Amino acid sequence: MIDLSGAVLTMLSVHYVGNKGLGQEIVVSKKPQDLRDRDRAIIKDAFLSKFQEKPELYSFHHLTSLDYNEVYNYCLGALAEITDFHKKSADIAKHLHEATVHPKVKPGELYVCYFEGCGVNGAMVEAIGIFKTETRTNFFDLNIEGSEIQGELKEGIDLGKFDKACLVFPTNAEQGFDVLIHDSNRGEEAVFWRETFLSVMPQANEYFQTNQFMNLTKQFIAKQIPQEFEMERTDQIDLLNKSVEYFRANESFNKEDFEKTVFQESGLIRSFQQFGESFSEANDFELPERFDISTQAVKKQARVFKSVLKLDKNFHIYIHGDRDMIEKGYDAAVGKHYYKIYFEEET
Repeated sequence: MIDLSGAVLTMLSVHYVGNKGLGQEIVVSKKPQDLRDRDRAIIKDAFLSKFQEKPELYSFHHLTSLDYNEVYNYCLGALAEITDFHKKSADIAKHLHEATVHPKVKPGELYVCYFEGCGVNGAMVEAIGIFKTETRTNFFDLNIEGSEIQGELKEGIDLGKFDKACLVFPTNAEQGFDVLIHDSNRGEEAVFWRETFLSVMPQANEYFQTNQFMNLTKQFIAKQIPQEFEMERTDQIDLLNKSVEYFRANESFNKEDFEKTVFQESGLIRSFQQFGESFSEANDFELPERFDISTQAVKKQARVFKSVLKLDKNFHIYIHGDRDMIEKGYDAAVGKHYYKIYFEEET
């Protein structure tokens, strides 16, 4: 459980990191920023706002001398000795510059923050925040003197719209710290921030396990079943609904019980097990037979379990419950398929 409501920004260093692959330079500041208390509070709120609902924890990997993780070691040094904070922030900026060779990665400002008063599992700890802004915005700066108002168009940074970020807590240090990440980008840029620069991997906790197993189930029903079995779209949606309901109704997951409850038929169960083995091998992790279910992961995944029956471009039918209340047929007279829906009352 992470609580950032009482966090305080105590130090901030800002650097500019260009794309080395495109011949762009890095500008390393000589000292940390001098901030007023009001500035600290505004910057803190802007930077931490994206992390209020980030349940997925990561950890740094490649921690040995053979596979050195730069960001982990620089954060370790900054957390161990606060007088080294600015130097370590400059090291982080230099490492980012060295790593930025992909042509799609944009230049921008790098903010390295030192926070105190972060709650992690009931303990108050420090944290290192690394934030990157890549987009500038125009704003109108107004100067009011007496009855005169003079405006000037300027360009600046909207701190609440940073592009990439991570928050590093000193908990779970031997396994690579507890890390939260944010990236507004997708595809290659997201892979760059997560893997090339930070070199972090998801922690195999209940959130990760629930998220992965629900993702596995969704892919099996949507992609594998149509290849192996003749099944109506309504029956596929029924399986999706049953799988989500299983995760919502139970506090712990039991794979054998899940298979019998959702798929029931031996042929479907065998196919699901084989698909699960291929899924685990392709994603390089092993899903356990039992684990505690994360309600946050269920809430997130339930949004993408599409229980929608699309009929040409005319109708969308949302199926949330009893599969027996919808019946498919074919009208030879008009040459079209139809669905008959039964209900007790209209709401």
